Parts: sequence; structure tokens; C-alpha cells
Amino acid sequence: SGIKSIKELKGKRVAVGAAGSGAEANARQILEAYGITYNDIDVQYLSFAEGASALKDGNVDAAFLTAGYPTSSVQDIASQNKVRLLPIDADKADALIAKYPFYTKTTIPAGTYAGFDEDVPTISVMAMLVATDKVDDKMGYDIAKAIFTNLDRLQAAHSVGKLITKDTALTGMSLPMNAGAEKFFKE
Repeated sequence: SGIKSIKELKGKRVAVGAAGSGAEANARQILEAYGITYNDIDVQYLSFAEGASALKDGNVDAAFLTAGYPTSSVQDIASQNKVRLLPIDADKADALIAKYPFYTKTTIPAGTYAGFDEDVPTISVMAMLVATDKVDDKMGYDIAKAIFTNLDRLQAAHSVGKLITKDTALTGMSLPMNAGAEKFFKE
């Protein structure tokens, strides 16, 4: 499509995620950082799978996908089509993080997808396990301990699991933490 920047999405057909989804909220926020509203684009409310398929078939010019890398649908598209990952400029990432502290800066490494020989700066949202304030401190501690003493299983399930560590677990945490879980992370 020749699109090399998010600011070039004006007037384009853009899959933003299913209406009301987290991915759609992310798309709206990222576009806003670039001064773009849904009035400026041809909005396509497509799920993750639908957006990937529409991109592959040429029915949209761009698609927002919220997923860990490497994502199989992106691998599939990149293996058969020339695609480009659009970077999030550092100043836009900083502005997004200041406004929405659940974002973090991320770099998709060169070689993650076919045809990509350069790192792509972007932002990510961290996966969080959320519980009500009725979860007692012992259970909060036990859950955190169970997850972080079994990281080998997460690492075996997906390559992004290798990026999950106790030291970085609180990056992008924008919610108050259960006291028991907090105790675990301070040990």
C-alpha cells in the first residue's frame, strides 16, 4: 500500500478490532496520538482473525493487531505477501504512556517476520491477571508464586514467555496490586 507511518492512515481502510474490544480501544488511542480520529479513516470493525484475513485479501489497507509476537496470523500473511509493520514514534509512545500508563515501549526484533530485517519500535499492553479486592493476601501471594516459579511452562508455550521475568512483571502495571502478590515481588 506504500503506507510507512501511522500518520499516513488518513483516508485508508483500517481494521481497528471488533467494536468495543481491547484492540479497538488501543487502535483509537494510538490513532488519537497521531491526531487521527475515526472520521479520518474508513473504519472496519473486524476481529483479530477477520482483520488479518482482510489484510491478506487486500480488503483493508492496515490492521491493528494486539498480540504477542511472533503472531501466527502475521507470520502467515508475511510469508505470502509483502507487509510492513508500522512503528510507533518514540514521542508518540511517550505521550501514550503518560496518558495511559498500561502501555510500555516494545521492540519487535528484526527477523521476527519474513521480509523484516530491522527492529520495529512499538508499544504493548501487558497481560494482567485481575482479581477482585476480595482475594485474600495469601491467595494473591500463592498465585504470583505459582506463576513465577513455573515460567518454564510459559516459555515453552510461546516465545514471548521468554520475556516474562519477576524483575519486569510490574512494567506497565497501572492497577493497585493485591498485598500478597506485592509481597512476593518484593522478596
